[in-house]
Amino acid sequence: MTSWAYLLALLLSLAGMVILDRRYKLFFWQHWRRAVVVLVVGLAFFIGWDLAGINSGVFFRGASPFVTGIQLAPELPLEEVFFLALLCYLTMNLFEFVGRALTALKLRGER
Repeated sequence: MTSWAYLLALLLSLAGMVILDRRYKLFFWQHWRRAVVVLVVGLAFFIGWDLAGINSGVFFRGASPFVTGIQLAPELPLEEVFFLALLCYLTMNLFEFVGRALTALKLRGER
């Protein structure tokens, strides 16, 4: 089971992002089409970044007993895609949350 531990942790974290998003209608539950585009573009950018780093010898897959060992490309583990998806989704949710918080503070200050 330990070889799937990191992937499971990433999937649980993604599920947490979905729950928060749904509860507060942050991104996907507010504008799902825009959210899909932003997520896909973000994933494409970061996967391209990773591939460029791998090709230049900067990035490499380290050995760990907690990963599946499934490679999508040389030095690009399966878990990396889920990590990048989590990173993008977290950023999308934080962007919306901070925007709402700043708007609320501004409105409160105008009273």
